[in-house]
Amino acid sequence: MVEFYLEMLKAGFESQLNAIPEKPGVYLLKDRTGKIIYVGKATSLYHRVSSYFNSSQLKPKIIKMIAHVDDLEYIITGSEQEAFLLECNMIKTYRPQYNIRLKDDKTYPYLKISVNEVWPRVYMTRRVEDDGARYFGPFADAGSLRRTLGLLKKLFHFRSCRKSISGSENRPCLEYHINRCLGPCISAISMEDYRHIISQVILFLEGRDDMVIRDLQQRMTAAADNLEFEKAAMVRDQISSVQSIVEGQKIASAAGEMDMVAIAGNGDQAYALVFMVRNGKLVAREHFMLTGVKEENLSHVITSFLQQYYSSAPGIPARILIQDLPEDVHLLKEWLQDRRGSRVHIEVPRRGRKRDLVKMVEENAEEGLRQYRIKVLAEQALLVEALSDLRDKMVLPGLPIRIECYDISNIQGRSAAGSMVVFMDGQARKTEYRRFKITDVPGADDYAMLRQVLRRRFKRTSESEDDVWANMPDLVLIDGGKGHLGAALQALGEIGLSTIPCASIAKENEEIFLVGAQGPLILPHDSSALYLLQRIRDEAHRFAIGYHRKLHKRTAHAPLLDNVPGVGPKRNRALLRHFGSVKRVREASLEELASVKGMTRTAARKVKEYL
Repeated sequence: MVEFYLEMLKAGFESQLNAIPEKPGVYLLKDRTGKIIYVGKATSLYHRVSSYFNSSQLKPKIIKMIAHVDDLEYIITGSEQEAFLLECNMIKTYRPQYNIRLKDDKTYPYLKISVNEVWPRVYMTRRVEDDGARYFGPFADAGSLRRTLGLLKKLFHFRSCRKSISGSENRPCLEYHINRCLGPCISAISMEDYRHIISQVILFLEGRDDMVIRDLQQRMTAAADNLEFEKAAMVRDQISSVQSIVEGQKIASAAGEMDMVAIAGNGDQAYALVFMVRNGKLVAREHFMLTGVKEENLSHVITSFLQQYYSSAPGIPARILIQDLPEDVHLLKEWLQDRRGSRVHIEVPRRGRKRDLVKMVEENAEEGLRQYRIKVLAEQALLVEALSDLRDKMVLPGLPIRIECYDISNIQGRSAAGSMVVFMDGQARKTEYRRFKITDVPGADDYAMLRQVLRRRFKRTSESEDDVWANMPDLVLIDGGKGHLGAALQALGEIGLSTIPCASIAKENEEIFLVGAQGPLILPHDSSALYLLQRIRDEAHRFAIGYHRKLHKRTAHAPLLDNVPGVGPKRNRALLRHFGSVKRVREASLEELASVKGMTRTAARKVKEYL
């Protein structure tokens, strides 16, 4: 049956197959919409592509893929190595459905040290550029990188601001006063000494902490010899902090620079774990989820991961230890060596200390996958429990599969914004979030603003072809108290949608107000239903605040304080002429503001309150 099916497919592609050359290259399989569903490389394009239609021993995954193929293209390359590199780039670009790929279509974060700047910064970025800066990563997620940044900041006190450093600032920021910044903005440290600190950060990230400690000890001794005992004590504490961290990083007998990689798979997902060892110390460990691994052998999964991971990594180690030999290992080594500029060893240790280390990474990968699956299953079970609990406690007609939550954000009525967030089956549906710019509502009338947002949203139910507006919620949730619920009911009643279940949640005591209830509903603090409502409410608030700030920022660059009663264009100009900048107006005292020609104490107080 399978052979007959493949013969039918082959007949449709016969002319194309016969035209494919026996040369190295990359082939692209497309579905009927023209979307690329698979990218592959081959030493001989003809033999590789033809094999999809000539064998009845194909995996079910491949047979399923071939059934969706409607067109194919190929690109001839000069060598296997070129095909290898092109395949890697095209998988990252098109993320085909049937290729093994890193989960989540996102750019992973890196730690960037801008040594190309006069006063270097250390910060997170998602773009690696050829700009002379130093990059470390990629990290699995922003949280992992922020923890690393926090540790480095605690140890080395580099600047984290973006301001242009002239050394002539009148006063430093709070970070200087709490010993978290060296104060280059006020010339508290020389450029030479500051760049020396940055070099210590780089050495620490490279695992050369022995050099960092030796350098700090020399600085401590020099400070003590110069009778700078306070400085010597600070350096002593810094040495202690670095040493305590280093103690937890050592991997015995793991000398040199290497990455240890292990992958654990289950079903269509795999968990890839990378231990980065530099100078015999574990400097970082990152994990990545892979999808599309079902029915793939381990060596192919390893090859796909190494391709995608090292194509983004700013540095390649001299040695890579792995649990199984990758496919096309010679091509992989050549590609890695080209990127590194020197030899790269890919090893599968069979005995000794290195085997023990890889086994340790394997066990960690298996445990990581197990914990990931437990977490996913637990979250799904918890969400079902939370939705069922919500239905019962709030006496809803059915499970609240679609919940829409609304919030209003403004400053005394200015830059008012409304938000609508959507949760389906307890999960955020961010593509369906919507925001509203509030218009024609005088003052800070939250109720009127809420009514406007709901009227605008639900009037689109019948007017728009957009599914977001057409889909009706199972529950409308309002961020606010009993008054906000009343305003929402009024708006829904005007549109003829008073049958939609509606509730509000007040943040202060987490009281839930329901239609027709005598008093608020109080859920236990450990209730999964309460946790879900809080999460939805907080997301609506975050989304509203973000849009409000954007609107407020637009007006912030308008003529100074035009919106403040009693401060018009003349007083605006007078303030700017007198102080020279908005910043200096903000820093001025009430008396200094009132002394400006044309200003009064009342107007000065309003300016001060606004700022």
